[in-house]
Amino acid sequence: MNISYYDLSVVLFYFAFMASIGWVTRKFVTNTSDYFRGGGQMLWWMTGATAFMTQFSAWSFTGAASKAYLDGPIILTIFLANSLGFFINYLYFAPKFRQLRVITPIQAVRQRLGPVNEQFFTWVFIPTNIVYAGIWLNGLAVFLSAVFGFNLTTTIIATGLLVLFNSTIGGTWAVVSSDFMQTLILMLIAITTAIFALVDVGGPMELIHRFPAESMLGNDVNYPLLAFGWIFLIFFKQFCSTNNIMEASRYLNAKDSNNAKKAGLMASLLFLFGPILWFIPPMVARINYPDLALIYPQLSNPSEAAYVKMAIDVLPLGMVGLLIAGMFAATISSMDSGLNRNAGIFVKNFYQPIINKNSSDKTQMIVGKITTILLGLFVIGTALFLSSLESLPLFDIMVQFGSLVGLPVTIPLILMLMVRNTPDWAGWSTVILGLGLALILRLQFNASFWDQYLDLGLSRREINDWDAMQGIIMGITVLPAWFISTKFFYKVKKAGNRQQEQDDYWSNLNRPVLASEHEVNVDGRQGKTLGTLAGSYGLFVFILCLIPNPWYGRLAFTLAGGFLMGLGYLLYWTYNKESIRARQAERAKK
Repeated sequence: MNISYYDLSVVLFYFAFMASIGWVTRKFVTNTSDYFRGGGQMLWWMTGATAFMTQFSAWSFTGAASKAYLDGPIILTIFLANSLGFFINYLYFAPKFRQLRVITPIQAVRQRLGPVNEQFFTWVFIPTNIVYAGIWLNGLAVFLSAVFGFNLTTTIIATGLLVLFNSTIGGTWAVVSSDFMQTLILMLIAITTAIFALVDVGGPMELIHRFPAESMLGNDVNYPLLAFGWIFLIFFKQFCSTNNIMEASRYLNAKDSNNAKKAGLMASLLFLFGPILWFIPPMVARINYPDLALIYPQLSNPSEAAYVKMAIDVLPLGMVGLLIAGMFAATISSMDSGLNRNAGIFVKNFYQPIINKNSSDKTQMIVGKITTILLGLFVIGTALFLSSLESLPLFDIMVQFGSLVGLPVTIPLILMLMVRNTPDWAGWSTVILGLGLALILRLQFNASFWDQYLDLGLSRREINDWDAMQGIIMGITVLPAWFISTKFFYKVKKAGNRQQEQDDYWSNLNRPVLASEHEVNVDGRQGKTLGTLAGSYGLFVFILCLIPNPWYGRLAFTLAGGFLMGLGYLLYWTYNKESIRARQAERAKK
């Protein structure tokens, strides 16, 4: 498909708009705390948006949409599990994460598990996140190249450089501000596409009646117990992925414990209602196009184009450009958060303690920006390398990688928040044990082995599900048992730095952060800046109603643009008044 000039113009405007965010927010950054975690002064609606977007990527429109196309509503399991994970954030973990009072999550690892684990987890996460970002970027570029004819190399480089510019110039302020805007764009596109797709198929009851699934569990299910087991275990996996200490980076930028708590609830609600909208279009596509390979023979997994195919069919001119912008947004949010977090980890957990212990804040800022640039170039290089490799189904890659590699790394980062009196080596030894067992399970005792050994006759889907389930079962049984059993080897530390670090860790974890702890109030600046950005983008969307579309297409642009402009005005007006009151209070004190 050749993209229309209207849609291409929308994509180009989106790139220019996202680039402007880094420039607009650069004045918020005055020190390393501002650069790597927004000074810990962000309001709940900004923090909640970035918590949501960092758990979201273009995979939702491709790999997850493919699962919806093939098997229907069962894909909702992963996203409802995300919603539950974030609800547990709201109930317990989000305020605890904020109360760690660190700039990077690895600093909390240092306090709880010592300097060896600080370096171990630093050099586990930085390379892993570079590869993850490269996979996301390559997946997006390959998809857009195949479906819309975008040049693969140009797409990778242009998207990577945009992320790099924002992350380097504005730091976390730019990252979180863009996440907030991208959340708005994604939800508006999701609502519009879902409504138009439902109208196209004849309504929700017609969709349920005509969707070709053998049961609510989907297709190719020879053993329903396996499918139910997969659903059950996915909730454990997503709990771990949303509640380990590395996810503290979502909440360390919150203004206080209360704002962190509200942010967790916001992300939970978005993951509760959003997926229902996201997976209507690919399910409608299954009805309208039972064989997408005839339409997209150039794709190795044509079902990954299900969402976009329906969007192309039902959306008016110009709105497909907004969808492409939304797919860029989903990938960009994950990449820029990772770049900024990794740069912070490198500076605060390697450069400062190992290379230059007496480095000034200014020096750390410079090193942080250089590190961001280098990491960004590595991501672009990784994506370009991956573009030459054969594509595999994105859904199974993400689920299996998360269960076999992600879980062993995250289990000790959850338990360190709840289990006291373990030796420092409990952290790294749990990861090594988990990765070793995962390797054995994957290479030797995988689902194909058991299928042949027991002559089960598993379908391809069930083999993939079994492989993921084995990793999750190992992660939630053997690894916690190992970590907790190390308590028998714990020895009380003598009075000194290590004991003081642990005492500070547990003390901070249980002491709420109050808004009054901040010397400067930047609520007004946040509201005014984001209000201006939302209003500006809303005006652009509103103007798109002039494109020669049917009346319902023009109405969609009018409503979407009007909503963004209204929200922008509300934010600007509310926080401008608050800013005025704050200045008046300051004058009264003087």
